Amino acid sequence: MQASVKWCGNKTFLGLSNSGHNIVMDGNGGEHAPSPMEMVLMGAGGCSSVDVVAALEEANQNVLGCEAQLSAERREQAPRLFTHINIHFVVKGDKIDESIVAAAVKDSLEKYCSVCLMLGAGVEMTHSYEIQQLA
Repeated sequence: MQASVKWCGNKTFLGLSNSGHNIVMDGNGGEHAPSPMEMVLMGAGGCSSVDVVAALEEANQNVLGCEAQLSAERREQAPRLFTHINIHFVVKGDKIDESIVAAAVKDSLEKYCSVCLMLGAGVEMTHSYEIQQLA
């Protein structure tokens, strides 16, 4: 995997992924675009969501929606590393089995999500979930 990041002036940077996608990042605390740390946080949510949805679909759950709501704490002084991240999943569907959701969320955080596993080496990672039955 490769990527590049080009400085565009001030504290704005343009990231180019190996797959050909561009993303603007703002080093000024997210004034004009996501900050690099916000990108890391969203990456954790995206990676974990892929695992959770795949596990629920594989278990034949009628999933109609899944949202990962992330909250993080950072150190006050530089380097401003994350110290704690919680991923709260809101799963929407019809006759969703809570035990399957619990296992999918746990397995993502502890076994499958590459981003969470990398972050978890130095960050306290927690998860939670809720189910919104639509039928």
